Amino acid sequence: MPLLWAAISAHGFGHAAQVVPVLNALGRLVPNLRVLLRTMVPAWFFEQHLTVPWELSAAQQDVGCIQNGPLTIDIEATWREHNRFHLTWDDRIHMEVEAMRAARPNMILADTPYVAVAAGAQAAIPTVALVSFTWDLILSEYPAPPDIAGWTLLQSIRQAYAKADLALRITPAPKMELFPSLIDIGSIAEPATSSRERLAALVRLAPGERTILVGFGGIPQTSLPFAQLEPLTGYRFLFDGPIPSDSTRFISTQSLPLSFKTLLASVDIILTKPGYGTLVEAIALGIPLVYVRRYNFADEQSLVDYLHQHGRGVELTREDFVRGRWEPAIRSALNLPMPTTPAAVTGAEEAASHLARFF
Repeated sequence: MPLLWAAISAHGFGHAAQVVPVLNALGRLVPNLRVLLRTMVPAWFFEQHLTVPWELSAAQQDVGCIQNGPLTIDIEATWREHNRFHLTWDDRIHMEVEAMRAARPNMILADTPYVAVAAGAQAAIPTVALVSFTWDLILSEYPAPPDIAGWTLLQSIRQAYAKADLALRITPAPKMELFPSLIDIGSIAEPATSSRERLAALVRLAPGERTILVGFGGIPQTSLPFAQLEPLTGYRFLFDGPIPSDSTRFISTQSLPLSFKTLLASVDIILTKPGYGTLVEAIALGIPLVYVRRYNFADEQSLVDYLHQHGRGVELTREDFVRGRWEPAIRSALNLPMPTTPAAVTGAEEAASHLARFF
């Protein structure tokens, strides 16, 4: 039976959200496909979304960024963790190569751990990178501490990525020049079906009230300006974090019998950061998005540009977010017209067609 080794970054859920639709599409092209998920993303994420037979092999694939919540990156800690990761580089490559040879996959798919690309090349297994950014692009935005050879570390990452047999660059994405063979594909999204009427009944929505999903992805936001937002009438906020027990304006998403993806497809508006999965799904669903930017993440500008070209989006400044001054941005987003240039959500099928050739 054909086997695909999928190495997935566990920095949030965005990378897994890109890979799952591709694997589902590939399963429709390759009979009896099995998938080995090499990642620290928890199994429940795949249980909800992945339709092909799979097993999870938990192993760290990259560092990503060290963050204090979803909006603040600890730059020094990020560099130090990457440096620590590379101090054991040879051992990591050996471990991945041995595991790959034992599993005997037909191919390696990496989104976007460079250790998997380097190991796949050493194991002589066809290796494809599925990318909306690369970790060298992210790190190059940040100054390295003086005791860390940042340039040398970046070059090691780039050399590892360059060993991929093929890279599939997902729309939208920043410019990439390190892959010898690169093909651009459309955006990737696999939205759930809307349950708007059920959601309205569950939260006892009053006539004229709007639902707003407040969710920042796999790196959670743990607090909000609840006191400032409680008097804001006309809206009900669904938050994927802890809420005050006496709140009448906020509802925990954990208390609702609907998945996050179903909630995303069922609300009137989404408040989040510009992350790939949520942003592209919001565009595909035609739901307006209010976003809080980080301004130091390499793929953020391409995502924001794509949102304004194909979707409906309004920026909420970090200060206004923290102080609870949300209503003007929410009202502006709700009043935006539907875009005239719909996005081509064809990336999963395009990626699957390229990957199927390796089987």
